Amino acid sequence: MTNHSAANRSSDQPKNDQPKNDQPKNDRLKNDPLKNKIEQRQARIGIIGLGYVGLPLALLFSEQKFAVTGFDIDQRKVDTIAQGGSYIYRIGAEEIRAAKAQGFSATSDYARLVEMDAVIICVPTPLNQYHEPDLSFITDTTHAIAPHLQAGQLVVLESTTYPGTTEEVMVPILEKESKNGLKAARGTSCDDASAKNEFFVAFSPEREDPGNTAVARRDIPKVVGGVNPKASELAGALYGSIFQRTVPVSSPAAAEMTKLLENIYRCVNIALVNELKLLCLRMGLDIWEVIDAASTKPFGFHPFYPGPGLGGHCIPIDPFYLSWKAKEFDFRTRFIELAGEINNNMPYHVLASIGGALNQHKKSVNGARVLILGVAYKKDIDDLRESPALTIIELLQKEGAQVNYHDPYFPFIGKGRKYDLQMKRTELEQLAQYDCIVIVTDHSDYDYRKIVGEAQLVVDTRNATKGIDSPKVVRC
Repeated sequence: MTNHSAANRSSDQPKNDQPKNDQPKNDRLKNDPLKNKIEQRQARIGIIGLGYVGLPLALLFSEQKFAVTGFDIDQRKVDTIAQGGSYIYRIGAEEIRAAKAQGFSATSDYARLVEMDAVIICVPTPLNQYHEPDLSFITDTTHAIAPHLQAGQLVVLESTTYPGTTEEVMVPILEKESKNGLKAARGTSCDDASAKNEFFVAFSPEREDPGNTAVARRDIPKVVGGVNPKASELAGALYGSIFQRTVPVSSPAAAEMTKLLENIYRCVNIALVNELKLLCLRMGLDIWEVIDAASTKPFGFHPFYPGPGLGGHCIPIDPFYLSWKAKEFDFRTRFIELAGEINNNMPYHVLASIGGALNQHKKSVNGARVLILGVAYKKDIDDLRESPALTIIELLQKEGAQVNYHDPYFPFIGKGRKYDLQMKRTELEQLAQYDCIVIVTDHSDYDYRKIVGEAQLVVDTRNATKGIDSPKVVRC
């Protein structure tokens, strides 16, 4: 397997590319202490949460010669970085070592936040069991920051959340629990915040796309919304030092809504194509052929593709943050709720398709030996978050199937937020022993022609077997 992480490194950019900041140039900040530190690469950056968002961000800052300290409560991550290793497949150990040579380090000691000039929060925002926003990671982190907050510091939240979280949840905690009675800067003045006992707050949504090697990280425009204009300008300067373009919006809430719109757009369009897939199956049409044909239109159409369900931390979760918030305004987000219902039902469609395919072979799901190919939520990444494969495994087990799985990125599946499987990866051997092989995640490593040749029955949820004409294959 090839590590493509280098494609996301800033060193791949043409040297004559100049970062673009959509904010109007403001000379009022030319003597600002924090802005000067940022421009001179002397600002100390603290990043809280060293996962799929925080660690790549830390590396971008390190590549631009900033001193970066990562904070995480997971000691395993801290220790791995200390040893010069990586725990994310697409990030090579050589990138960690290069960052460490620039001063990058990791710690679980939040007292060291007093040393930072800017603090960026990149923690998870899941849903609870009632499909409501779980802000505990944000609030716990904010409580941890508050005692160490310093005048003049910039605090930026990147975690996807509902509009209003930054100003209604985070800022009050920081102000109430700061040791020196600090206040978030809210006026239009550009005076030195340290002299006024103020700190700055902004929201800038993460736009990570795991597995995307076509677009370099620093080429993804960075949206920024501050509590006041100076906070926006400082956050814009900070991100403008590592991203090619920054895009200011009027407030943190506007920036929060921007990220939700991006994800809801994808959620709704994926739900549409999933529903059309179900209709095409009944009509005897190939939805993939239809999408390919529609994609030839040079305007007014963007292709989305069906699948076994939604995965990842964004699309299955984030739209429900807005649905929950909308109730505060006596508003029902019917499109979002319907899209969520369609997408959430796709694993059940896969289960029914498996049952129907086995039935054609005069077998039942109960007692069948089933091999799941791919458990990551999308191809060629090591990310299990909200993966539909986990739901499909559980559904098959409840129906009495004997389930095994293979995924090149996961030797073991343990316990997560919504699952407790405790399964070891099986090897791709003696495929004929399985009554059914189900392609859930279409990793590039798989030789699908060989798999179809050896299998008794293949249920393909991703069109991975396109071009393979075999009665063994059932596409669903």
